[in-house]
Amino acid sequence: MNLVECTVGQELPELVLPMDRTTIVATAIASQDFEDVHHDPDAALGRGTPDVFMSINATNGFVDRYVTDWTGPSARVRRASLRLGVPCFPGDPMHMNGEVTAVDGATVTLKVQGRNSRGVHVTAEVVVEPYERKAR
Repeated sequence: MNLVECTVGQELPELVLPMDRTTIVATAIASQDFEDVHHDPDAALGRGTPDVFMSINATNGFVDRYVTDWTGPSARVRRASLRLGVPCFPGDPMHMNGEVTAVDGATVTLKVQGRNSRGVHVTAEVVVEPYERKAR
């Protein structure tokens, strides 16, 4: 993706992320979020949820992945702000969608949304810009 060619209103392609227990547990551990509700089904049940659920760190990672899959290696995420909605449980795939909301030179602002069968899991605003390797 060449960020200079982006236009406001341009839609990003949908990405469907299968969500199984292994993914939820692995992403929580990878982001060092050891809260028991992200890996222990009995603890999650004890707190009133039907199963383990995705951590915010994992959600943040999936938003970044969605955006960088679209931009490719020539861009980087400069800023991301997230608002969480419904939880993400195993067996309920997350559908990621996005749209360009602003273009300022080569800097592009995106609205990203991740939904599952319960509703909106995450809404994010992400700013991306070209990656510039500095000479050593």
